[in-house]
Amino acid sequence: MTKASCLKVPRVHGEKTITLVKTLNLFDRKLKIKQVENYLYIPLTSEPTQADIKTLEKNQLQFETSFYEFHKRAKRRVKLVDVLKDRMPSHLLTNLPHAIDFVGDIAIIKVLPELESYQRIIGEGILFAHKRVKTVLAKSSAIEGVYRVRKFAIVAGADQTKTVHKEHGCIFHVDLAKVYFSPRLSFEHSRIAAQVEEGETIVDMFAGVGPFSIQIAKGCAKVRAYAIDANPDAVSYLKKNIKANNVEAKVIPVLGDARQIIKERFEGAADRVIMNLPEKAIEYIDIACGALQKEGGIIHYYEFAKAPKPLETAKNHFNESMRQTSRNLKKILLVRAVRAIAPYTWQVVVDAEIK
Repeated sequence: MTKASCLKVPRVHGEKTITLVKTLNLFDRKLKIKQVENYLYIPLTSEPTQADIKTLEKNQLQFETSFYEFHKRAKRRVKLVDVLKDRMPSHLLTNLPHAIDFVGDIAIIKVLPELESYQRIIGEGILFAHKRVKTVLAKSSAIEGVYRVRKFAIVAGADQTKTVHKEHGCIFHVDLAKVYFSPRLSFEHSRIAAQVEEGETIVDMFAGVGPFSIQIAKGCAKVRAYAIDANPDAVSYLKKNIKANNVEAKVIPVLGDARQIIKERFEGAADRVIMNLPEKAIEYIDIACGALQKEGGIIHYYEFAKAPKPLETAKNHFNESMRQTSRNLKKILLVRAVRAIAPYTWQVVVDAEIK
């Protein structure tokens, strides 16, 4: 907080006063305007002179000069293209990464083939533009294998793939070389968590390090989430994250294949099933239905679907798979595109009520 000279004005006169203060070169752009009830406090670089006051009065403005505590404005983010414009050929600047994923203090980029010889310079530029970033990783493979991990090249900063990521009040320890984690699913994690009601039992079939289950548990006093994953490293981090978020009594980590685990332990147990394995979730629809209580429940199904009609495609696939189970689809609650994952390809979620 910074104490500064200011003008206290009625909010209805705020816009006009701010414009005039800027014209007089008095507006302090480093501080945030403060609103208290029906008044604005406009920070000034210095106390107004008599000439300034006369100008304000001449414009029939109501104001008081005062001092107030203001928050500082966040510094404007430095653009990567501006950082690198003197270090790379100008015709290549348009190919710089437009999407950067931030996981904790690690930045993840995709470097186009024509920029590979400049990837260290690009990484150094990201470190300069984003001060909280300690490491820049470049994707060097697609997501592969049953554990859904990808290979990375460290192009700048510390030699690390481990970090701590914060999301919606939750803490997640991850090692990006060993487990799958996407910050682009942040909204989806909170969207599902907001739907869960007290007393529910959830089966999270492909839980990873726990972003769905842990966020659900943080938001409900009485809930039980069975978080299943086949990747031993993911379950190791899941256990660590359960402890870090103080949800030991509500999230139960389970190592193994969801198909086998549910058949052995959780048939008929769940009010809600989460199926975030877009590549293969379609193969587990029957198992998800088996996990639901006899009375039915909710399934959140994820799929990678292509243009021209990805939403309709995912919905149709889900409907067709449901017809091969012993359960009935009561209704589709929602179909939405979660994110683009490649040209003409999206991750789509289908929320469905099953009876």
